[in-house]
Amino acid sequence: MQRFYVPEWVENHDDTLRKPLVYEEEPIVSNTVLVIGQSGSGKSTSLRNLDPKSTFIINVLDKPLPFKGFKKNYQPVTKENKSGNYFSANDWSHVIRAIEMVDKTRPEISTLIIDDWQYILAYEFMRRVSEKGFDKFSELANHGWSTINACLSTRPTLTNFILAHSDTDSTGRAKCKTIGKLLDEKITLEGLFTTVLHSRVVDGEYMFQTQSDNDFLAKSPMGMFEEFLIPNDLVRVKEAVENYFNDEE
Repeated sequence: MQRFYVPEWVENHDDTLRKPLVYEEEPIVSNTVLVIGQSGSGKSTSLRNLDPKSTFIINVLDKPLPFKGFKKNYQPVTKENKSGNYFSANDWSHVIRAIEMVDKTRPEISTLIIDDWQYILAYEFMRRVSEKGFDKFSELANHGWSTINACLSTRPTLTNFILAHSDTDSTGRAKCKTIGKLLDEKITLEGLFTTVLHSRVVDGEYMFQTQSDNDFLAKSPMGMFEEFLIPNDLVRVKEAVENYFNDEE
């Protein structure tokens, strides 16, 4: 975790991001995909084939990612290496600053990853666990929504993947995990995305489910994916998403 170096684009921010954000206009909807699933179902492994030269990872937990060459190919942003392609932060405002930095100052980056998104909420909840009342849940919902909106507002040439754990709702269907019903009542996360993939292990194979069934929530536009289950490879997903939305026919 970035304990000793805080980049200027985090350190020099004002207090506006500490307050609830209100967007005057609807964000420009970029290519942003939500990937949800249980721990160990292949979400992080799906990053393995991405090109490090054009990929930036925001790692909320700063955990080693489960594919060969991770530390060699993804170097942290430091004072000496400001062109790094890896940053760790669990503060929602720092995550937004990182998204904005990549969007505005790193044109060579075409893929942005946030892994694991729901821990942004979990860390803030634990930092504020002694606070009484329900106002903090409204603020947590706003902060979670703001990080997603920051991705939705990025340039069209940047494809974002938000990875998060899944949880089971009252009907038994697996959905995106938050920190409880009080937050779920304020925001339906999956509704913010056009494409939601669900990571699964099927007959020993790591797959993404592209459409919903009775057990797993997922969705994608008609014709984006030909199959109900596809390999858990974000390179193939990125290609399918970009080709779909850029197709003029």
